[in-house]
Amino acid sequence: MDLTGRRKSVAGSIALAVGLISVLIVLYIGYVLLNWRTGILLVMGVLLVLMIICGILLNTVFLVSEIRRNEQHDAFINAVTHELKTPVASIRLYLETLQTRPVDEAKRKEFYRIMLDDSDRLLSTIEQVLRTGRVGSAAHHLNRTRIDLDAVVREAVDRVRTLHKVSTESLSYQPCGPAAVIGDLDEVRAAVTNLVDNAVKYSGPEVNVVVETERVDRSVIVRVRDSGPGIPKAELKRVFRRFYRVPGPLASRVKGTGLGLYIVRSVAKRHGGRAWAESEGPGHGSTFALQLPIAP
Repeated sequence: MDLTGRRKSVAGSIALAVGLISVLIVLYIGYVLLNWRTGILLVMGVLLVLMIICGILLNTVFLVSEIRRNEQHDAFINAVTHELKTPVASIRLYLETLQTRPVDEAKRKEFYRIMLDDSDRLLSTIEQVLRTGRVGSAAHHLNRTRIDLDAVVREAVDRVRTLHKVSTESLSYQPCGPAAVIGDLDEVRAAVTNLVDNAVKYSGPEVNVVVETERVDRSVIVRVRDSGPGIPKAELKRVFRRFYRVPGPLASRVKGTGLGLYIVRSVAKRHGGRAWAESEGPGHGSTFALQLPIAP
């Protein structure tokens, strides 16, 4: 069912609920006027009407919630399909070119570089989907070890700089000094990388992202500040939901699966920390933070 069909279903369900409630109220008023002396029956009638009204309202709420969830799932499937098909099609095109026509050495090396980049993009999408299943599963145990968080953040910043081809001035890192945490290296690395990558992708053409670490009591906080479009206050908690993407023109242009921030929050919870977002609203940029306990 497409978006228009779902909206019509929601409108129809709401109209049906309103109509049934109106009929019940009219019938109840008529019943009261005709049987005002039968007190016990009136009380039972009131309870029955209230129960029916509550049932109708709950059914409508559940229906709307389910339709929204299905829309998010459809958006996720479309995004993942696009993220998988695009690099595969690109790799196939360059391979066919190399196979069917003579290519000079410089152009051949460029084709190899592009295919490697597309392979990395394809692998990143697959890892993102698989990691979502792992961090959301209580059966998956953490491979805990002592982690140099400063080294992890530096690695993530360098990786995102290379991936998006941004300068040191556009993406800077301000460390607080050595900081170690206990946790799963793969998950912590994925969470930090997702934060930095998300900030760069949503910054638009003018990238100005600052990554910093700060020690607070017995924890360390990784903050990623950007000067992008900002986030409405009503969306600050929703951005960490699975498949959720902030509505707007930029979201339709930015590639992604809607899983990055969900992974960040899940990793934070599994490591005894937390993740949150801050923004003064549209046009004022945003800050994302990941807080983890410092290793003893």
